[in-house]
Amino acid sequence: MTKNVVIIGSQWGDEGKGKIVDLLTDRVHAVVRFQGGHNAGHTLVIKGHKTVLHLVPSGVLREDVTCIIGNGVVLSLPALFKEIDELEASGVSVIKRLRVSEACPLLLPYHAALDQAREKARGGDAIGTTGRGIGPAYEDKVARRALRVMDLFDRERFRTKLAEVMEYHNFVLKNYFHADTLDVQKTFDETMVLGERLKPMITDVPELLDGYTRAGKLVMFEGAQGALLDIDHGTYPYVTSSNTCSGAATLGSGIGPNQVGYVLGVTKAYTTRVGAGPFPTELHDDIGELLGTRGREFGATTGRKRRCGWFDAVIQRRSNQLNSVTGMCVTKLDVLDELEMIRICVAYKYKGEMRKTPPSGADALTQCEPMFEELPGWKSSTLGIRRYEELPENARRYLKRIEELTATRIDVISTGAERDETIVLRHPFD
Repeated sequence: MTKNVVIIGSQWGDEGKGKIVDLLTDRVHAVVRFQGGHNAGHTLVIKGHKTVLHLVPSGVLREDVTCIIGNGVVLSLPALFKEIDELEASGVSVIKRLRVSEACPLLLPYHAALDQAREKARGGDAIGTTGRGIGPAYEDKVARRALRVMDLFDRERFRTKLAEVMEYHNFVLKNYFHADTLDVQKTFDETMVLGERLKPMITDVPELLDGYTRAGKLVMFEGAQGALLDIDHGTYPYVTSSNTCSGAATLGSGIGPNQVGYVLGVTKAYTTRVGAGPFPTELHDDIGELLGTRGREFGATTGRKRRCGWFDAVIQRRSNQLNSVTGMCVTKLDVLDELEMIRICVAYKYKGEMRKTPPSGADALTQCEPMFEELPGWKSSTLGIRRYEELPENARRYLKRIEELTATRIDVISTGAERDETIVLRHPFD
């Protein structure tokens, strides 16, 4: 069997997946995005130059890699072409290497309008979405009223369907949220123009991927957000609107489960979260500020400040179970370099009982008190170290303890933002 690899974030997102995908694409023929939308933000740093991607797969900086957007992605054409144009202007060839599934649901302007109107109406109970329309776009998909990429090429049919769905959404915007409505003709005209640009990139993705795997070509599947934001298995309702777990790689691209051979779960050496929702190990003190400052914890997509806390082995172990994680990649180890003492959450106290598994749902998780184990820090720099043996002894002990508590081995360690600031203990494609 061809050993294709799925890379997912195994916390609440922002784990540094983009760098790891870019690093490991030196051996692959294609990289596939299989869920999410332009709410994702994957940051790559190569020789000091930073590239932030939202829809284009993170393999784009490798010249010989095909980049594929699978049917599980909700596709904003303005966002996609803004990203493509910026990359092409910087000398990165995208158009001739990008393939887009004809089954992608389109994310249209009224989706963003609905998203923002809802968050505003919720006030203090807002979920903390990016406001980019991801949730409403997935709602239309499930409600079977979505317009898809394949619909773009029958103009009259597209206009009829667009008018029907916009009549519905404009009614909600005007009469429920008391917000501005959107113009059907303007939306139609702008979408048609971008649809023509997209036409050369549209592909039967399941057929393409089947051909690759039959020919023995390696494929990497790139997740967005994090497993704890999964619509089914995350901290509901403070989740994203797609399935972010590794199993979604097959549904969101059109391959079978037997075509996946390895799952890499990317996790920070501590924990962060953007937006609202439970966070048992969150820190509200100087250490939390230090982690945020040293880790540059601001969202690549929205610029929002991330909440920071200690590593949570309880939710990490659950995430590894949900995703059948073969090996972990621990990122941002260097952020902990200055600490005298480091804590790991090893259990929760919930309704008077000790638990080593998380309760279901956001409300229950909010009631959990984290139980910590303390480990000595290493008080020396790990930034840029490329050999495991060169890590301080206490850093190695910390990593070993994470392996023990999560029952999962660590295969990759990131010690900095640059592509080569990485320790690869076991390469996922070996």
